[in-house]
Amino acid sequence: MRNNTIGSLIWLRLMRFTNQSNQLSNDFLKRFDLTTAQFDVLVQIHIYQPLTQSELAEKVTVTQGGISRMLARLEKEGYIVRKQDWKTKMITLTDNAEAILEEAMPAQLAFQSSFFADVLNEEEEKTLYTLMTRVHKYSQRKELPLE
Repeated sequence: MRNNTIGSLIWLRLMRFTNQSNQLSNDFLKRFDLTTAQFDVLVQIHIYQPLTQSELAEKVTVTQGGISRMLARLEKEGYIVRKQDWKTKMITLTDNAEAILEEAMPAQLAFQSSFFADVLNEEEEKTLYTLMTRVHKYSQRKELPLE
């Protein structure tokens, strides 16, 4: 791995940071009896409800199969309701989920923000945000190289 480019080193750091952040977030969210993936799903439903399972799957980092299992679990735990609207099932949050998010969202956002605010000044945070936004937008239109 001595021939790493700066780009590959950045990618490795991002992957390691993402994994570490997710592990810490999972531990942090245990106090709300949620995982990071469940939190993400509940937040997306909160923002866009009512929405379909397909619409939700586009907004989160969970696969279609994973989202089906997660929604079944969240419904069983009383966090979501799926109602048939003609041919489509619409997903909404229950009052219980709204109450949990009211407490968990500000706590989780503060926890996640601390990864940056504790080590970067405001200008560095803005620069990092601008650069990551640019890289992310490029990645959305990036095509795989030909074989």
